[in-house]
Amino acid sequence: MTANATTKISIGALFRNRVIRTILLSVFFLQIGIWVRNYSILLYVMEKTNGNPVAVSLISVAEFAPIFLFSFIGGTFADRWRPKRTMIWCDLLSSASIFVVLLTLVFGSWKAVFFATLVSSILSQFSQPSGMKLFKLHVQEDLIQMGMSIYQTIFAVFMILGPVLGTFVYQHYGINTAIGIMGVAFLVSALVLLFLPPDHEAEKKEEKTTLRQELMAGFRYVLSNRTLTLLGGCFAAAGLAIGLVQPLGVFLITERLGLPKEHLQWLMAANGIGMILGGGLTMALAKKIAPLKLLVLGMAVSAFGFLAAGLSTQLWLTLTAQFISGLVMPSIQIGINTMILQNTEASFIGRVNGILSPLFMGAMVVTMSMSGSLKESFSLLAMFETAAVLFVVGIIVLLPLWKPGAVQKVEENTSQ
Repeated sequence: MTANATTKISIGALFRNRVIRTILLSVFFLQIGIWVRNYSILLYVMEKTNGNPVAVSLISVAEFAPIFLFSFIGGTFADRWRPKRTMIWCDLLSSASIFVVLLTLVFGSWKAVFFATLVSSILSQFSQPSGMKLFKLHVQEDLIQMGMSIYQTIFAVFMILGPVLGTFVYQHYGINTAIGIMGVAFLVSALVLLFLPPDHEAEKKEEKTTLRQELMAGFRYVLSNRTLTLLGGCFAAAGLAIGLVQPLGVFLITERLGLPKEHLQWLMAANGIGMILGGGLTMALAKKIAPLKLLVLGMAVSAFGFLAAGLSTQLWLTLTAQFISGLVMPSIQIGINTMILQNTEASFIGRVNGILSPLFMGAMVVTMSMSGSLKESFSLLAMFETAAVLFVVGIIVLLPLWKPGAVQKVEENTSQ
C-alpha cells in the first residue's frame, strides 16, 4: 500500500471518529467568536480612547492574565468534572456573558467590553483541558498526532483570516453586531458539543480529596514524569525565543531592509501561509514521524529561520525565513501536544495541561516585555541570534529522550 493510500485511510478513520468531528466543528465556531472579539474590541477601544496605549494594553491583560491565574485551577477542575458537560457549560456561560455585555453597551458603559474578553478567557482555561482529555479518552493513539495536526491547522487558518474577519465585521456593522456574533458563535459551539458521546459514568468520581491536594498531585505527577518535565523545559525555551523577537518584526522591515513599516503585513502573511501549509504537511507526515522527531525538527528549523531573518538584508530572504518559521511552527505545537497526550494518564490530562501551558506563555510574556529595552542595548541581529540559541537549548533539553525506544512508537504503528 502506498504512503498516500495509507494517509487517506488514516484521515478517513480520523473523520469517522465522532469526537474528532465534533471538537473540530466546535473549534471552528469558537475561532470565529474569538477573532471577532479580539479585533472588534481592539478597534472599538482605540476609537473610544483615541488610541490610549493603557486602554489598549488592558485588552491584552484581559486576554492573557487568566492563563496565569486560572490555568492551574482550570486544569484541576477539568480532571474532576465531566469533560463534555464542562465544555458545554463553559461555552454557554461565555455566550451568556457576552449578551450581558451587549445589553450593557446599549444601556450603560462602553467599558464593559473588557468584561467580554475576561470572562471568555477565564472559561477557556476550564474548557480547553477538557477537550484534550476527550482526545485522550476517545481517539486511538496512532491517530492522535494527525488529529492534533488538523486541530492546529484550524488555528493557523484563522491567524490569517481572523484579523480580516474581525476588522470587516466591526468596520461594516459596528460593535453591537460584533458582540452579537461573538455570543452566537459561542452558543453554536455549545450546541455542536451536544453531539459528543456521553461522559463515561466512571468519570463521575467521588471527591475524596481537596482541590489543593489534587493540584499538588498534578505538580508531583509532572515532576515524577521525566518526559513531561523535559517537555516543560523545552516549552519554556521556545516561549523565551518567540517572545524575544515577536515584537521586533517591524524593525526587520525598517532597519534591516530599509522599507516602510507597512511592509510588515507581508512578513505576517508569509508566516501565516507557512503555518497553514505546515499544518497540512504535518498531517500528511503524522503516521510517518514520531512526535519527538517532529518536535526536534521544528525547533531546529525554527532556529535556522530566526537566524536567517536576523541576518537578511533582502526582502525575499526575510520573507522566505518567515515562511519557513511558520511552516514548522505547527510541528512544534503538534509534537508537544501529542507527547503530552501519549505520556499522561487520562485522569491527569487537565492538570498537566494547566501546568505546562503557562510555562510557554509565561516565558513568552517575560521576554516580550523585555525585548523593547533589550533592543536599545543590543543589535537586532543579536536579538535574533539569541532566539535561535534558545531554540537550540530547547533541543538540548530533549536529548535525554532521544533513544531508540522513544522515537519508534509511531513508526511501528505506521508499519502495521
